[in-house]
Amino acid sequence: MPNQYEKIIEQQARLKQKIEREDFKLRQSKYYENRQARKARSRRLIQKWALLEKYFQANNLSVEQTEELLKTFAGYVNAHKPDKLKNDQPKVNP
Repeated sequence: MPNQYEKIIEQQARLKQKIEREDFKLRQSKYYENRQARKARSRRLIQKWALLEKYFQANNLSVEQTEELLKTFAGYVNAHKPDKLKNDQPKVNP
């Protein structure tokens, strides 16, 4: 009887180790996904900022000045935005 008990305890220990390994893999996977999403967002923000600087010649403006510039033209741009660029349209990932 003690032999069977020891086997069960060993099996339980192995299962705990397996659960810990799987949990670790899952946490690593989620960390990687979050990291990839943050990297993609950072890349998008950098690209958009570069376009802002290019078309509005805003490379010498402070953050506050840039916001003021964008606020000045936001109403006009949003009112005249082509339908394909409006927010209610589904986004298509290239």
